[in-house]
Amino acid sequence: MIPSDILSLTQEELSAFLAAPGEKSFRSLQIFEWLYKKSALSYEAMSSLSKGLRLQLNEQLPFPVLKELQRHASTDGTTKFLWGLSDHEMIETVFIPTEKRATLCISSQAGCKFGCQFCASGIGGWKRNLTTGEIIGQVLRVKAAMAPVAITHIVFMGVGEPFDNYENVMKAVRLLNSETGFNIAARRITLSTCGVVPGIERFAKEGLQVELSVSLHAPNDELRSRLMPVNKKYPLKELMSSCRIYAEETNRQVTFEYILIKDLTTTTKAAEELAGLMQGWLSKVNLIPCNPVDEFAYTPPSREEAFRFKADLEARGIICTMRTPRGRDVSAACGQLRHLVKSSSSGRA
Repeated sequence: MIPSDILSLTQEELSAFLAAPGEKSFRSLQIFEWLYKKSALSYEAMSSLSKGLRLQLNEQLPFPVLKELQRHASTDGTTKFLWGLSDHEMIETVFIPTEKRATLCISSQAGCKFGCQFCASGIGGWKRNLTTGEIIGQVLRVKAAMAPVAITHIVFMGVGEPFDNYENVMKAVRLLNSETGFNIAARRITLSTCGVVPGIERFAKEGLQVELSVSLHAPNDELRSRLMPVNKKYPLKELMSSCRIYAEETNRQVTFEYILIKDLTTTTKAAEELAGLMQGWLSKVNLIPCNPVDEFAYTPPSREEAFRFKADLEARGIICTMRTPRGRDVSAACGQLRHLVKSSSSGRA
């Protein structure tokens, strides 16, 4: 079945669609060049196509609806976009530039059903999966908005759980990576999961060099189940086993995201337990000081406490980094994005 919007199609699917009315096969490549090289946001811009073909495409394969409702620029250069979808749902996307790279944090669902107890994305509940076109549309529109700055990296760390929308996300990944698509190197694309074990196991067999990031956030089952209800279905033993198998089968390092919550996840005991999970295989830990969310009472540790915890891990031979929060002043930092807006501003990245 041919998808219902232009950005949900692979070039092969578009060629098949165009073949029916007798269009030449090169038209699909022409259209892909307009979309992914020239950032065309409408068929009207595709001047090399006949007027009749543009009208046909606009009627039968429209662009997915992503209406820019808000745009907030942080003092650190981060920009957060709020999009309205065709059914009035809303999602957020965050553009994060640095001196050497520009990362786009994109959403995969409208809302999230996993309800992590430090993340704003699940507060309004889960509404639906995004289509491949709605996922790709975020990249296309931000690319046009931020030009001439080029997007160099993509992270699926916005609203939603990518492995809960597996088919659409994988198709989007391939369009992002394709030479005729956005042509972003696989190792510059990261999929982040809260720990959906079947998704990790399936992803290991895709044959992609895409990065895998796992939201761990606690060193034992008791605390992780408290912070992340998904742990009750996929406890740590099962999760870590699937991650080890993934690393062995792909020879890819797994990154574990670990939230730093004052006096809760940053104790010496927590460092010992976390190190025990990480030792002896291809993995690293990305430490993330928790970011303010009105509905949750957790607070980040002091800088001294955070770096003491990092030193404790490194003393046990664990590779770890400390994430610098970006976009806090516009609610665009990790854990702050939403699919519903409270007032003039909302967010998570």
